[in-house]
Amino acid sequence: MARLRSLLVLCSAGLLLSAAPALSQTVQPLTSVPTAQAPAIPDPNSSAADLEKQGDALRAEKRYLDSIDFYNVALKKQPTALLWNKEGMSYLLLQHPEKAGKCFEQAIKLEKNAPEGYNNRGYVEQMKEKYDKAIRDYSKAIKLRPDDAVFHYNMASSYFSKHDYPTAAREYRSAYGLDPDIFDRVSRTGFMVQTPSPEDRAAFSFLVAKIYAQAGDLDRSLEYLRKAMENGYKNIKKVYTDSEFATLRTDPRFEELMAQRPQAIP
Repeated sequence: MARLRSLLVLCSAGLLLSAAPALSQTVQPLTSVPTAQAPAIPDPNSSAADLEKQGDALRAEKRYLDSIDFYNVALKKQPTALLWNKEGMSYLLLQHPEKAGKCFEQAIKLEKNAPEGYNNRGYVEQMKEKYDKAIRDYSKAIKLRPDDAVFHYNMASSYFSKHDYPTAAREYRSAYGLDPDIFDRVSRTGFMVQTPSPEDRAAFSFLVAKIYAQAGDLDRSLEYLRKAMENGYKNIKKVYTDSEFATLRTDPRFEELMAQRPQAIP
């Protein structure tokens, strides 16, 4: 672990991620390097619960290697699926998806009927662009907890990456139906689905605009419609024919936005 610590300082690895037990969003790289600190040493005499709390605190401070040290000692005392999931997230934050995946495998072995492990393993597969495997894991998570918007959102993002837009739209709608604020929540925290090109970002924004329009949330529909145009969506004329935008087309702000035709941002 000490050797790994020095290598990671040289690589200045770091990621942003939710602190929740289940991976709920896609992570994005940090733009700054965390300040080097003396390593924290876990007390082997501490209880598993105390070690877990200290690991959580260290992870919140972005001291991911230290958090792993504490989780490891806690796991030796009392192995739980939650601890394996937390250690896996710390590895993901250090850009070690293979090690993270092994942690999530252990979580699944301990609790086969807990959806978090499948969701998290699916996230690792999605990172590796193994979308079919990711979808299978997300499907298992959804079967175990069908009312979790995050699981539907994650599965939608895998279908979207495969350019299966109709199925992605269906799952995004399911996520929206369970949590109407999920797109805004993801956007505000910076955990938007990673899309490799402006074209894909444009298609995603147009799809979300359509979902909001169909739900009658015209303010957010217009917001995402603007984003689609700023990302250079090539089929913007569909907004005049797609039935989901029927109500939006009666809003004066729609005509104003389309008259402005925001230019694509390079």
